Order: sequence, then structure tokens, then C-alpha cells
Amino acid sequence: MESPTQISGLRAEIESLHPVRPVGRVIRVKAGIIEIAGLASIARIGDWITVHREGQPPLGSEVVQLRGDTIIALPEAVPDGVALQNRAVLSHEGVIAPADTWMGRIVDPSGHPLDGLPLLRGPRVRPLRCAPPDAAKRRALGARLSTGMAVTNTLLPLVKGQRMGLFAGSGVGKSSLLGRLASRVDADVVVIALIGERGRELRHFVEEVIGEEGLKRTVIIAATSDQSALKRRRCAWTAMAVAEHFRDQGKNVLLLADSITRFAEAHREVAVAAGEAPVLRGYPPSTSHMIMSLCERAGPGFGNQGDITALFSVLVAGSDMDEPIADILRGVLDGHIVLDRAIAEGGRYPAIDVLQSVSRSLPNAATVSENVLLHQTRRLLGLYDRNSVMIRAGLYTQGADPELDQAIALWSDLDDFLGQEAPQDCTHSFQQLNLILRRAKAAAKPSHRPQATAVEGG
Repeated sequence: MESPTQISGLRAEIESLHPVRPVGRVIRVKAGIIEIAGLASIARIGDWITVHREGQPPLGSEVVQLRGDTIIALPEAVPDGVALQNRAVLSHEGVIAPADTWMGRIVDPSGHPLDGLPLLRGPRVRPLRCAPPDAAKRRALGARLSTGMAVTNTLLPLVKGQRMGLFAGSGVGKSSLLGRLASRVDADVVVIALIGERGRELRHFVEEVIGEEGLKRTVIIAATSDQSALKRRRCAWTAMAVAEHFRDQGKNVLLLADSITRFAEAHREVAVAAGEAPVLRGYPPSTSHMIMSLCERAGPGFGNQGDITALFSVLVAGSDMDEPIADILRGVLDGHIVLDRAIAEGGRYPAIDVLQSVSRSLPNAATVSENVLLHQTRRLLGLYDRNSVMIRAGLYTQGADPELDQAIALWSDLDDFLGQEAPQDCTHSFQQLNLILRRAKAAAKPSHRPQATAVEGG
């Protein structure tokens, strides 16, 4: 016997069927775009066009321009085989219909299953691009979340409704960190957008990084690197719409998007085809708004809604934190985590550079005593970092600076702490940090024989 969920899903599938579709004709194919006549009076930007080629599978395209009596569509693949007067069928498909049964599933940006099993649509259709919740009605950031890692339980806390950026180059553990967060952050539902990932990485991420247990509460939206810019861009919007579906049920959702850089690159391809000029280091002017409007949809809800806690990853080539996408995201998010290649090469994972990272949930996310610990830790880390060359060269003599002595005594234990897993809650992580600071203070013995001058911390 079918369950009520299956029945509602079947009803939604039947209701989505349309016996009549508007049809136009291809009148021009030029520079990778298709010009179509007969649909200009009813087509909208973002609508989907299916071009029927003779002897080949139908070719999907998205409307990117409305031009007089014709429309311009960008195909999702090379338009080989498209001929003049080919039929072009219009469907208003800038929507998605997620369902609760999507948990534990791998889905493409159009809502089709990628795991070989049937997938029913939900009863409610959602636009892929919509306005965020009313800013005047949204709640403030919520309670601190346990993340399963000592560093993000303490120095870089994550709270309900917070939006964080993850800035990293290639090969420094970005995907591994996202996987750890996906399986360990305290959330009801996890939604993961894999935008432009390599095909083999999808299976590895599902089986090795998240695992069978973590997948049970997760929905994965994937568009691999070989797919069109249309699908890669749509991947982020679909993931956000799925997260909003669960948020509106009052659930706390963790959204992980990997990566916003590839989302921006996909948008650049589409926007340039639509006639925009690439003026911002190769990106069109609409890139900023596209990224900001996506990010603003995450965050705290209002009323009986839950929250969308989001982590957006950014690929920074050569650790250039001022490249356009990183710069845009830093201005709109509630903090950022920076992964450093030198730390990764030293063997510490996650390779988080605490001094370059910040969580804007502080100081409110910690108690007064916890904030004192965090201030002391950051001060000592900064002091050690500024004097690290002198220390490693053997030019510093213990006793020259009592505070630097404490930083040196602290360094090894603290470096281990920053890479620790934390199966207990955040309070336990702060207790561990407090013990490390106490041991370091006791180990630093004052001396009145200064023989080298340290760079003053402050």
C-alpha cells in the first residue's frame, strides 16, 4: 500500500503534466546561441526551451534574451544537429518541487535522481530564484552549534543562521573539512551543493567523506564539471530552494555550497552569452548581485521557520584574498575561514589559519569568561607568528619577554588543539583550551636577562 507521501508525490507528478505546450521555430544559430521565433509574447527570462533535433536527443536551452519578435536561448550543450525550423517547445521551468523523501538522495539541478532510484516531486513548487525573508522580520543569529572540531567550537564558532565563507586553494583539505562539518554539525537536515565538481569526486564525497550514516539526513545536489554552465549555475539555486523547503517546516538546515567560485564562473558564461561585458576582472557587472542575492536567502528565518546555516566555499588561486569573488563574499557573510597551504604541508588538518579567519558571531556566541580565553589565545598566537622567524632561527633567548615565553610554551599544544576532533559539546572544548593556557603560563619562567628584543604584541 502506498504511503500518504507517495500518494501526494504521484499527485504532484500528474498535476505537472501539460497536454499542450507552446511551440516556436529555430530561425538562427550563431556563436553558440539559438534564436527562436513564435514565442516572444509568452516567454520569460529563465524559461526553458527544448529544441527537437532530427535523429538526435532533444536539446535543452535557457532563455537569456528577449529581442523584439524573437528570443535568444543558450543551449546546455554544443548545438550540433540543430537546423532551421526545428521545433522549440517552451516550458516555464524556473522552479523546483522538493520533498521530504529527498533526504538521503543525490539529485541533479533539475530535480532528477542521480542514484538510479525513482524520485517523486513534492506537492509545492518553488521558484529557483526568489527574494530572501523580510529583513525586518528575521530573527537574530541563534545559539552556538557543536561542530565536532575544537577550532570551530571555540575560536571560530558557528551559530544557527550564520553564513560563513571557506576560502582555500586547491588541495588543502577544503572538501574534507566540508565533509566533516556535514556529518558532525548539529543540524536537522544537511543540503550540499556540489557545483562543477569532478565526476569521480561525487562518489568519493558520498561514500568516503559523508558515509552512509551522514547521508541519511543529507540531500546532495550535484552538477559535475563536464555539464553546461546553465546546470552548474542552477545547482546553487536548486540547493538553496531545497534548504528553504526544510527551513519552512521549522527545521534547522546546514547548507554547504562547493564552490561559489564555480557558480560565478558559470554565471559569467551565461551572462556573456546574453550580451553582458566582462568588466570585473573578467566577470560581468551582474556577478555581485547574483552572489549576494543567493547568500541573503540563507540565514535566520522568521516566525515558525527554522534557520539556514550556510558555508560557502571559495577557490582562491595563489591565496589571493582580494580576487573578486572572495572580496564580494567577505562583504556579505558573517565571517570567513581561511585554509593555508603552509599549514597543510606541515601536516595539521584542518589547515585553518586562525589569525586570518574571523567569526562575526563573536563576542555574542561566547560567555564573558570564554571571550577572555579567546582574546588571550589570539594574542599569543599573533605574538608567536610575528616572532616566528626569530624563534626558529634561534635568535630568541627564553626570558627576554615573559609573554612570548608563554606563547612559545603554548604553541605545540595549541597547534594540536586546532586540529583536534571534539565529539563533546563546545563547553568541553573551552575547558580543554583553558587547560592549555594554564599549562603554558606555568611553563613560561620569567627571567631578567633579556638578550634579544621581541616584536611587541598587541
